[in-house]
Amino acid sequence: MGWITTGLIAWAVGWQTNVWLARRPKTRLTRLIIPIIFGLTLIALWECLVRGLEVKAVLLPPPSMIAVRFATSLNILWQDLVQTVVKGALTGYVMGCSAAFLTAIVVDRFPFLRRGLLPVGNFVAALPIIGMAPILVMWFGFDWQSKAAVVVIMVFFPMLVNTVQGLQATDSMQRDLMRTYAAGYWKSLLKLRLPAAMPFVFNGLKIATTLALIGAIVAEFFGSPIKGMGFRISTEVGRLALDMVWAEIVVAAIVGSAFYGGVALLEKAITFWHPSQRG
Repeated sequence: MGWITTGLIAWAVGWQTNVWLARRPKTRLTRLIIPIIFGLTLIALWECLVRGLEVKAVLLPPPSMIAVRFATSLNILWQDLVQTVVKGALTGYVMGCSAAFLTAIVVDRFPFLRRGLLPVGNFVAALPIIGMAPILVMWFGFDWQSKAAVVVIMVFFPMLVNTVQGLQATDSMQRDLMRTYAAGYWKSLLKLRLPAAMPFVFNGLKIATTLALIGAIVAEFFGSPIKGMGFRISTEVGRLALDMVWAEIVVAAIVGSAFYGGVALLEKAITFWHPSQRG
């Protein structure tokens, strides 16, 4: 029972430390330290409970075993990251979001497209990706192109809907004011409506960051060259090497968080004037 006691003590110390920090004045340092302490506490509790209860590694490996596997498999993890994230997820993300942004402007310019295209978009967005992925793999092959195609479909319609909604964010008084200045559609779009739509656009971009990584990994379960995060997860599960599976999950979590955080920082720099970014 020594491991379990140690885990409970670590949990209690982490809890009390966070309670004390939460009562302190809110600073950037405290906002950073509190989630770090909470995460480390969970990892310590996980380690102690797994070892104290003698859980088999094929069911749930301890974090120390995952860390060792992570450190000894950096070359494999890097190859998988490049294949899945850089080639598949990032390429599909850029293509899908760019196409959705341009389509949203066309939809906004011709209102009849909004009535015809958006319902179709909602229908396609509701299609299960686990059903679309094998079809796209057969169409585009087993390399990263099929994974990028899956990502394009996953990110296109959330980005389209958010951008179209953002372009409608200005009120009639603001649009009337632009017309009194003799501003045409394109000048009004660039000077008024597009800046007002930026919070909605970045909301779509942030949603698409998680969808892109999920889509690329899921697509690799249905056909992939001998590298990639989805391929590695599926094969290592078959070999009962759960420590490698968790190492891939850690990489996906780190990359996904960094991707989302980068878009959030870009949003803060561009939409600094919006009330959500003040303070």
